[in-house]
Amino acid sequence: MHIPDGFISVPVAAVTSLASGGALLVSFGRSQTAFGIRRAPVLGLTTAFIFAAQMINFPVAGGTSGHLLGGALAAIILGSPWAGMLCIATVLIIQAVLFADGGITALGANILNMGVIGVWVAWLLTQTLQRFLGGSKARLPLAAGIAAGVSVVVAAMACAIQLAISGTAPVNLVLASMAGVHILIGVGEGLITGGVLAYLATARPDLLPGEEQKFRGWLTPVVGILLVAGVLSLFASAWPDGLEKVAENLGFIDLSEQVRIVVPTPLADYGIQGLGQIGTSIAGLVGAGACFAVAFGIAKVMKPKNA
Repeated sequence: MHIPDGFISVPVAAVTSLASGGALLVSFGRSQTAFGIRRAPVLGLTTAFIFAAQMINFPVAGGTSGHLLGGALAAIILGSPWAGMLCIATVLIIQAVLFADGGITALGANILNMGVIGVWVAWLLTQTLQRFLGGSKARLPLAAGIAAGVSVVVAAMACAIQLAISGTAPVNLVLASMAGVHILIGVGEGLITGGVLAYLATARPDLLPGEEQKFRGWLTPVVGILLVAGVLSLFASAWPDGLEKVAENLGFIDLSEQVRIVVPTPLADYGIQGLGQIGTSIAGLVGAGACFAVAFGIAKVMKPKNA
């Protein structure tokens, strides 16, 4: 769902950038409470994991692929939608700058869609479903999985509206196309989110909010992230993702080549020229490390002095 350069108009890019910037400024302040009860390693590990997981595109029907957005996962693990916003925004910024994944001019729109709308829809719906299901922690993976799937569709519809306002595609066509393909991707998002939360609840409850528990250590989560970023990413589907497929079908895919802001980086498109799959593994490891370092640093900076 990463919008490349050229897909949205200058006014849409400007408005979405202002909205995202404002939301992130608020989230910095509001996240201090969350960081007071959570630890910086959790934010760093969550951000690195979501980056790694987003490298793995899974196939869906019709020659299309999708990948985890992670809004629900971030907000629930961190116990705060504000911290979740910072987590997803960090991933999106590093993807755009180091890997040319998502346009520089569309960065504000991407943060708004996935880092703000995706996170908040997932968070609010999870809270609602949890109350409906009786509030049991055992039902959290189910509630979060459903909310995660719905959040993907809502974020995709927001993206479609931005494309329509930009004059890129007719609203009736792009809205129906984006919603249709992302319903399938949302199923994958829900299964991954529910599965990860069920695993953490059993194996690593110290990484979930709730009762204060001592952080059990780095080895298992770090090894898991490195395996996802450096090994499993090699098996990602080569099919176009949901937005790319819609752009191909509706005939505006070439706009991304007509307007493209290139940031000099040896890691563009998650590879290193001449290194093949080894380059993809190295790019994944570098990206996961960068996400961890930036998120860990944010947590340290935003941590209240008395925490």
